[in-house]
Amino acid sequence: MGFNEFLSSIFGNKSTRDMKEIQPWVDKIKAAYPEVAKLDNDGLRAKTEELKEYIRNSASKERAKADELRAGIENVELEDREEVFAQIDKIEKEILEIYEKALDEVLPVAFSIVKESAKRFSENEEIVVTATDFDRTLAATKDFVRIEGDKAIWQNHWNAGGNDTVWNMVHYDVQLFGGVVLHKGKIAEMATGEGKRRTSSNRARLPGKTGLQMGGTALHVPRTQRSLHRPSSA
Repeated sequence: MGFNEFLSSIFGNKSTRDMKEIQPWVDKIKAAYPEVAKLDNDGLRAKTEELKEYIRNSASKERAKADELRAGIENVELEDREEVFAQIDKIEKEILEIYEKALDEVLPVAFSIVKESAKRFSENEEIVVTATDFDRTLAATKDFVRIEGDKAIWQNHWNAGGNDTVWNMVHYDVQLFGGVVLHKGKIAEMATGEGKRRTSSNRARLPGKTGLQMGGTALHVPRTQRSLHRPSSA
């Protein structure tokens, strides 16, 4: 037995360790899903807003303290400002740690919302919700959502590059697993057909450490496609 095999026999290989770390999160998502699935369409949106508010408020005291220090920096003598900036840096690190904990707390429900939303779009050509300002703004420029009275009607198909694309996918364990991997700041390498887009949709819905993505800022998800950059055999 080689040295690497000896270490693997004691500590397990990386795949085994990853499974032990990530699988419990998948189990938590699956446990949270039944209650999320009971919500109506507006309820899913309301639950998302609840998660966003929880994250925003999780470090409100620390954020207020940091803002107070920044606001008063002009009144601090130059030789004393370095100490104030050090205090701000320390608080910012604490804020990130608090956000990280809050994100872990909401992850099972957040991923469940994505899974249930995808399921409903795969089963229905149209989804009806109470119209928001966001819906009305989007409906002014996009043809996959329209406004009728106080309702917004979202279609499960849209035009992409001249082709009509229909959403017909749901999230299985492998995509939930990959989403958690991304949330943990790791790389999720998936073979063709394993659902890279569905995997990234989980992580895209869960906000980053600063809690901003759920607040409406743009988020871009880069994705490599090995078949597109592999040299042709011809």
